[in-house]
Amino acid sequence: MTARGYFGIGIEGASKPMNFGNLSRTAYGFGASFVFTVSPGKRFVMPPSDTTKSGDHMPHYDFSSVGAMALPQGCRLVGVELTEDAVDLPGFRHPTRAAYVLGPENGSLSPQLLEACEFVVKIPTCFCLNVATAGAIIMYDRMLSLGKFAERPVRAGAPVAEAPKHVHGKPQYRGGMRQAGLKGRDRTTRVGTRPDDGG
Repeated sequence: MTARGYFGIGIEGASKPMNFGNLSRTAYGFGASFVFTVSPGKRFVMPPSDTTKSGDHMPHYDFSSVGAMALPQGCRLVGVELTEDAVDLPGFRHPTRAAYVLGPENGSLSPQLLEACEFVVKIPTCFCLNVATAGAIIMYDRMLSLGKFAERPVRAGAPVAEAPKHVHGKPQYRGGMRQAGLKGRDRTTRVGTRPDDGG
């Protein structure tokens, strides 16, 4: 599955290698461009939970502090935290270029990192989730939001039509009507005439 843009995902203050390995493995599966840690409590070297060896396929950046973070130009930082003013994830429009950062396993994002975030989102749950699980939900929601998939049917079951193919260039539809191969004024029919009346 391909989508426009790119994203990375990371953890601040991570202390459990298995959780980071799980997150990194899932990030690789969802097509992340990179993973990162900020002020990690431990140095992670290929945790056994990363069975895909994702570090062989995408970079892992280890930032010693919030001030040391260096994201790609134009990449927008999105914090994932249960704060009062955080945006509910189902109503959030994902940036085309984004880096998502989650808090540590037994804590929250630091005030310094929250201040650095352009957006803060929350997963609408009754309690905090495992950091790797939360990361998977964020990435799945991004895929649904920015990917190209068939429309869900009204009734239970599989879609009745295939996903639309992305076409570069002029729009295929205008006002709900598919554009014909004709150009300019020939694209519309004059009022009071029909295509088969010769007029």
